[in-house]
Amino acid sequence: MKSTLPKFTFQQVVHGYTLAANARHLSPNTLADYANTFKMFAAHAGQDTIFSDITNKHIEAFLASKQGLTNKTLLNYHTGLAALWTWALSEKLAETHVVRAVHPPKPEKREIIPFTESEVKVMLSVVARSKAYDRPGKRRSDHAVPNADRNRAILLLLVDTGLRASELCRLMLHQVDQRNSRVQVLGKGAVERSIPFSPRTGQALWRYLARRPNALPSDPVFVTALNRPLDRGQLLNLVEGIGQRAGVTDVHPHRFRHTFAIQYLRNGGDPYTLQRLLGHSSLDMVKEYLALAQVDLDNAHRRASPVDNWRL
Repeated sequence: MKSTLPKFTFQQVVHGYTLAANARHLSPNTLADYANTFKMFAAHAGQDTIFSDITNKHIEAFLASKQGLTNKTLLNYHTGLAALWTWALSEKLAETHVVRAVHPPKPEKREIIPFTESEVKVMLSVVARSKAYDRPGKRRSDHAVPNADRNRAILLLLVDTGLRASELCRLMLHQVDQRNSRVQVLGKGAVERSIPFSPRTGQALWRYLARRPNALPSDPVFVTALNRPLDRGQLLNLVEGIGQRAGVTDVHPHRFRHTFAIQYLRNGGDPYTLQRLLGHSSLDMVKEYLALAQVDLDNAHRRASPVDNWRL
């Protein structure tokens, strides 16, 4: 039987999907990631390729062409294309879900290594000063770093709340309740959650925001020296720079999230509350944190057990 599907090009379908995704208020980061995936697929298959002519072989060839990338990145590409075809099926622009016919890459299981207490403290100690450097004919010196109050507030908020990098960068002033020490966050899946922060973090936020008396409730909490919203790339560069000055390796925003989660459990927090605070839809990731925290408790018990130490 001859197909009655409209002969839309891949680019036309992408345009329709983007309008629908914007209407659903998907997060800006999700939209940007999907747009990047669609752009790369169009470059591979041809943006004028008829959408209904694309098969699972095209999807497989596209993923196979991306050499040197992690499985997590390839999974993100697979997820973006799957979202496009799911919508296309609902709009009767495709007969089959060709992406589902392609097995999604299994992401690598990376070791979770939180920061130690001393690493966090030394990073906080260097937020205000540059790394020491030598000058010809002069003694070794350093200089003050701009935005020190902002940077201290960022580090404390990350380790105190477990916010994702994207959530911190999107945080607006009206979402920060300084009186009740809470932030309202719109996370993945457009799910809102309220996260408390400590008085010390509140003090750091107050000190930073006091320098911006004319800021509006709709303004971003964290801005650059040019008063523009801080983005994820700039946040990564910021914490990496602090790590380099502090002599701490592998510093990135998500590691602060790991640190918050594991310390929360070590200090007696329950996994179900942690799941809500982190904005996870399931307990899968929390179980990994729980396993690491349990290892710490087991080791501490072996060191402190009266039966072992007293040789009873």
